Amino acid sequence: MHRHPDIPDVHQVVHDLRHHGDAEVRDEKLIDLAVNVRTNTPPPWLRERIADSLMGLAAYPDGRAARSAVAARHDLQPDRVLLTAGAAEAFVLIARALPVRHAVVVHPQFTEPESALRDAGHDVTRVLLREEDGFRLDPAAVPEDADLVVVGNPTNPTSVLHPAAAIAALARPGRTLVVDEAFIDAVPGEREALAGRTDVPGLVVLRSLTKTWGLAGLRIGYVLAEPATVKALERAQPLWPVSTPALAAAEACMSAAALAEAEEAAHKVAVERAHLLAGLAEFDEVRAVETAEGPFVLVRMERADEVRERLRSLGFAARRGDTFPGLGRQWLRLAVRDRATTNRFLQALDQALVMAGCAIR
Repeated sequence: MHRHPDIPDVHQVVHDLRHHGDAEVRDEKLIDLAVNVRTNTPPPWLRERIADSLMGLAAYPDGRAARSAVAARHDLQPDRVLLTAGAAEAFVLIARALPVRHAVVVHPQFTEPESALRDAGHDVTRVLLREEDGFRLDPAAVPEDADLVVVGNPTNPTSVLHPAAAIAALARPGRTLVVDEAFIDAVPGEREALAGRTDVPGLVVLRSLTKTWGLAGLRIGYVLAEPATVKALERAQPLWPVSTPALAAAEACMSAAALAEAEEAAHKVAVERAHLLAGLAEFDEVRAVETAEGPFVLVRMERADEVRERLRSLGFAARRGDTFPGLGRQWLRLAVRDRATTNRFLQALDQALVMAGCAIR
């Protein structure tokens, strides 16, 4: 197992890396603040495009048009694009297809990259970003001998948006730098994005279309990387890995009108997130990561696990934080919702804090 002398031994801490937000709402009718998929999606025009594609189900999927559309959207050649069944598949492909001696995952972040690497037989070093540093990335904390580094931007669950320059500083000859940009399209202007960059050696950018467009059930995402890396990942895929409806959705979401709609949605998310943060600031018992830039907010409170259960009894699902390496039972992640939903949630949170016996009066 590879360890860096300045990194604490956190491998002995067991986290449920396979727990995700959908488990919080499965089989129960709750107002969902646990899953970071935009509400009221997919929009009607996208549902129509997907429905129209069903007429072609008798033919095998042909991803050329969608691949070209993604490439054009990022001003790249198609040989730098790989379509995948969601970003989760991309993590599995990376773990299985690329040579890895020393993998590093920057936490707290989405746990599937580490899970995929471990399932493929790789040891993983965890670099933990600290609350007292605002969960901000310090490139110097990553071991120099790491040949695979995974980081999210904005990071799930902290919602921190790292400077593109700080992430690019992690690039090294002989190192694969994987940047999970699944939520970057929820950031106005996609600030700090690395997608489309060809000057960063070993860069692999992952994108998801499931969050902004409400396509979690369809499974569609893509990888942007050097042609040789794309070919290596593609060889590890089964034949026809992305369905015809998913390909239709990918192509549709690359249109100028779709990109404008996503940008408008990102600005709305920023406004609603500010409202949520302002409401949370009214609680002395709650501390939020106020630098949040994604469509979710990470909050800390005592007895958060009890508060979460009380919230469930009041009809709201929140994402537990203790399954993320670097966090513990005192953390919850909250999806940003519309103002009316947020106001109802804040009222429920007030009740839940009282019920859990941790409200300050």
